[in-house]
Amino acid sequence: MSFYIGREASKLWKRFYAETTTELNLLAENWKYLLAGIAFQYIHGLAARGVHYLHRPGPTLQDLGFILLPELGQEKAYISETLFTFIFLSFVLWTFHPFIFKSKKIYTALIWCRVLAFLVASQALRIVTFYATQLPGPNYHCREGSKLATLPRPDSVFEVLLINFPQDAIYGCGDLIFSSHMIFTLVFVNTYHRYGTRRCIKQLGWTLAVCQSLLIIASRKHYTVDIVVAWYTVNLVVFFVEKKLKELPDRTNAAAALLLPLSTKDNKDGRTKEENHKLLNGNSGVDPADWRQRTQANGKILEDGHAHHVDTAMNGA
Repeated sequence: MSFYIGREASKLWKRFYAETTTELNLLAENWKYLLAGIAFQYIHGLAARGVHYLHRPGPTLQDLGFILLPELGQEKAYISETLFTFIFLSFVLWTFHPFIFKSKKIYTALIWCRVLAFLVASQALRIVTFYATQLPGPNYHCREGSKLATLPRPDSVFEVLLINFPQDAIYGCGDLIFSSHMIFTLVFVNTYHRYGTRRCIKQLGWTLAVCQSLLIIASRKHYTVDIVVAWYTVNLVVFFVEKKLKELPDRTNAAAALLLPLSTKDNKDGRTKEENHKLLNGNSGVDPADWRQRTQANGKILEDGHAHHVDTAMNGA
């Protein structure tokens, strides 16, 4: 038993070391994109803090979601945050699974370049939106009479630049349209839907995204419009940004890619790359509608019901 554990531990270490070497090479090539994406997270937080200074509390606006969904109350506001934390951590752990598991489809550095591109594009639109129009916050700490509804005038510029995380993220006001929690949730779910391998997890991800939306409204953290706008904006952003980015290499088909010719010129049989994919997958690439029943008996081939005589001996040879 100890021998088996030692052997598996050795394999795991070799896999981890090889993956680390590969990811470090990719990180060296793409560190500028990752750094820019991470830096924009600070800019996004700074913009959200800035609009908090401009927020003016007022009566809660009429909202269809507030009418249809019962209010959870302050004591149950943690439910939506708990679900968001679960989605966030689950996605982060999945992006690092190539370091542990033998079966892998993605590269961690490349997938995070893609995720940050989706986040930056969505957050840039969000900043423009919530600075264009400030609505009175529906959350409990943003209502009239709360000390946290408006930030006091800063004494210095450093007070503005210094973000108090996670308090600013939890107790922010004014950054409503559209929901930042839904940006992260939908980007993560979309990314796994595109690059994940488990169908059941993809379905679970979309189900959790819907539950997250309902919980945010029930917790009165956002108006329904903030959630609705997030759903179509983030999905469209992911769709269009994905088209502009290079296709990620699929590690599951690495062996098959080596067997395929890079162009039709390299293929002596004149087959296209798609046809070779079909051959590798056990599919001849021939349309079943074009198949004709052929049988052979007593030196004859029957084709489409007509008999054609076949000479079994060569004349003069």
